[in-house]
Amino acid sequence: MYTHRRMAIIAEDVSLEEIVPVSEDLVIEEVHQNVHVIGSDTTVKIISRDADLELQLPFGSQTRIFLQEAHKACEELFKQAVTGGFPPQFLWLSKYRQKRDFQMHRSLEIDLANRTPSSSGHKGKKMVSKIGGDTDLLAAVHDGEQGDSHNHEDGYVESTPEKYPSDLESCSEASASSTASLPAMRPDKMKPDITDDMVRNANVMATSKAHILGMPQFGLRDNLIKSELLKQEEKYIYIRNYRIFAGTYNVNGKSPKEDLTPWLSFDNEPPDIYCIGFQEIDLSKEAFLFNDTPKEEEWFKAVSESLHPLATYAKIKLVRLVGMMLILYVKKEHAAYVTEVEVETVGTGIMGRMGNKGGVSIRFQFHNTTLCLVNSHLAAHTEECDRRNQDYKEICNRMRFIQPNLPLTALSIMKHDVVLWLGDLNYRICHPEVESIKKLIAAKDYKKLAKYDQLKKHMEESGVFKGFKEGELNFQPTYKYDVGSDNWDTSEKCRVPAWCDRILWKGSSVKQLEYRSHMALKISDHKPVSSLFLVGIKVVNQDLYKKTYENIVRVLDRMENDSIPSVSLSKTEFHFENVKFMQLQVQTLIIENTGLVPCQFEFITKLDESSYCKPWFSATPNKGILTEGARIEIEFEVYVNKSTALAMNVGEDHIGDILILHLLRGKDYFLAISGNYLPSCFGSSLQALCYMREPIQDMPPERIKELERMALDYKYCDCFPNEVPIDIPKEIWMMVDHLYRNASHQEDLFQQPGLKSEFDEIRDCLDTGIPDFLPGNNHSVSEALMLFLDALPEPVITYNLYENCLQSSNSYILSEQAVSMLPQCHKNVFNYLMAFLRELLKNAAYNNLDVPTLASIFGALLLRPLPCAVRQYDTINSKKAAQLFIARLLTMKDG
Repeated sequence: MYTHRRMAIIAEDVSLEEIVPVSEDLVIEEVHQNVHVIGSDTTVKIISRDADLELQLPFGSQTRIFLQEAHKACEELFKQAVTGGFPPQFLWLSKYRQKRDFQMHRSLEIDLANRTPSSSGHKGKKMVSKIGGDTDLLAAVHDGEQGDSHNHEDGYVESTPEKYPSDLESCSEASASSTASLPAMRPDKMKPDITDDMVRNANVMATSKAHILGMPQFGLRDNLIKSELLKQEEKYIYIRNYRIFAGTYNVNGKSPKEDLTPWLSFDNEPPDIYCIGFQEIDLSKEAFLFNDTPKEEEWFKAVSESLHPLATYAKIKLVRLVGMMLILYVKKEHAAYVTEVEVETVGTGIMGRMGNKGGVSIRFQFHNTTLCLVNSHLAAHTEECDRRNQDYKEICNRMRFIQPNLPLTALSIMKHDVVLWLGDLNYRICHPEVESIKKLIAAKDYKKLAKYDQLKKHMEESGVFKGFKEGELNFQPTYKYDVGSDNWDTSEKCRVPAWCDRILWKGSSVKQLEYRSHMALKISDHKPVSSLFLVGIKVVNQDLYKKTYENIVRVLDRMENDSIPSVSLSKTEFHFENVKFMQLQVQTLIIENTGLVPCQFEFITKLDESSYCKPWFSATPNKGILTEGARIEIEFEVYVNKSTALAMNVGEDHIGDILILHLLRGKDYFLAISGNYLPSCFGSSLQALCYMREPIQDMPPERIKELERMALDYKYCDCFPNEVPIDIPKEIWMMVDHLYRNASHQEDLFQQPGLKSEFDEIRDCLDTGIPDFLPGNNHSVSEALMLFLDALPEPVITYNLYENCLQSSNSYILSEQAVSMLPQCHKNVFNYLMAFLRELLKNAAYNNLDVPTLASIFGALLLRPLPCAVRQYDTINSKKAAQLFIARLLTMKDG
């Protein structure tokens, strides 16, 4: 194992770290994880008398090659005895020794040691496999041809251009010819039934330069090479078409009790790639609260068994958030060309975090094309179009793929060559007469019916799904049906039929071949939808790539000696005026490379500081590369949340900072950030608010600071000296009173999020007292109340009583005793909230609330461990104990 500069060029770029001898007692074992986490990295253990290593290997051909080559080395060892001493043909390895001493083991396997980037006499193999961090594992890329090499005077070896498989057919041949031998496995380690090699272990041996292009790059030179390669890719790529099957199914919490082949194997020809999305695979409280469900494995197995029978597939990745799940499969022979796989989830449910609504995504590179797959479940109900639009925008804004060790900015959804967006988007058909809609459906007049479709309308008017395309809706609406039939909803609500389930795409070289629903499946109140695409994928011509790469390196060598980097900045002072709690402000800095050479920039930390900026600020991207004459827009964002609001309120922090923009091998630039923050009740302590009889923005800053200081000094006392408090903060009273008067019958209260714009109005009303009534709908007010409780610096159940309350949760009497120990203002707020929630439960027939639901929601809001102890208590048992504590006090009894 060795460390090296990425794209190492000369001998000094590589340092040998450790040699693991291939000895008679060596065991290389692939460890199979639990079923629900399969499909990502591969864990391999290497055990012998000299080593006990556990390696996390990336999915793909490089891992398979390493395992096979190591097994091959073991076989060679047994065929010939290795005498003592260090073989003379490997003396050149001493060039790579670290300063620390290590022993070159006598049983060093010849073929393994000969596979470093500077090997001599190397035949047809090149090192490319990444393990993690800066440590790489030697793994071979087979090309079937011999490569020549030239010896240089300083002792290092430069290989001449090698031949690589340039198309899929040669890749498949390589795969077929090299899967015969497998690494030694311990007999007691058996694979679970669900993880058979059809979906778990694709023994694919071929590789692609896409692996090299996709590897994380380090340093200015390497990033410039990669950047130039991407700019010049038309010189070495060509387009090949692949069939991609995209499917979406809202399964309404049901288990897979029927065959999925009428949906997944509908076409005669097997697709090259499957991306399959589900919504509502589990509607239980456990799935909602703990993001844990056994149905994930059930649906994964059902899908794996229903893929097209004329091909064998490898599962690349599975990602799930509560009831949303997305699975990516590729044909086994294509798995070697899949790289840079990353997943991300965004919950857009209540408080912007709950995962009952939102999106899950998988991004990856296939050959030289980047693809992003998004499966989303947006807000329900016909009248909630604005909420659906907001969900879409939140997913786009918050979905960021952080690529390990990649120094450039995180990728957003739209920064991919191809985007496929599928799911239960929940847009409805707006028509006043249900029977008229059903008549149009019966007549199959879908073109006329589509005129009333909300999604089509909002794509044109509201800027959602901008740039996306959708095929014609030539199938009947997929929602809502009586379960087990093709009959429209006959329940009391009698839902209007709608095309809730959709598949859209964005990108060039994409042609939709089919877009259809599948009426044969009847277990849900939705019908599954699928789309078949023909997508032009950029495939690398290896010879042309090699030539382009070498030209870039030669030009770069000349440029590095020409000049130092320099840039111009659009401005150096940024003022953010009237910053408010949870209200994002954004300004833009433009950096232009005015020098003669490429430059790398980065915002660097100041002396004795841990970050380049304060916690309420961010720059996106905060580092990057600019080629000659290029420019980039940097977004400066100021966002005060619950973790920074209190310091702002009391004046311990303010909107002000100095950023240092550093150019590698160049000068530093200083940028001034200034502004002002408007104090907010959000993020203030209960004790301080109980002494504020006026809106917080009418209070003198010094008075706010004084009250918060006393709240800290007397945090567990009943009152401040010489001060008379009100019973509960007026802000809590206003929100609870509004909900009590207007929302007792509101369905899905505390479970459906409100609108961001209405939260802003509610916050301003509480902070300024204007107007004298709360604006916004019931869901917006309930979410504001939850955000208020979540932002308290000391929760309603104070930190010092958290453990006591968990231990008291099995007894109503003990729970009451724990509450009685609270400071008076905290006790008043807790009892007031419990009384309000009991009133809501009296109207459960209308609002569908129950004790478990309210206990789960408010258990997490009212009881929180100290921030430093979050990991200690981040267990299902702790969460259940908190819920049980609230349930006891809601019902005022045991059991």
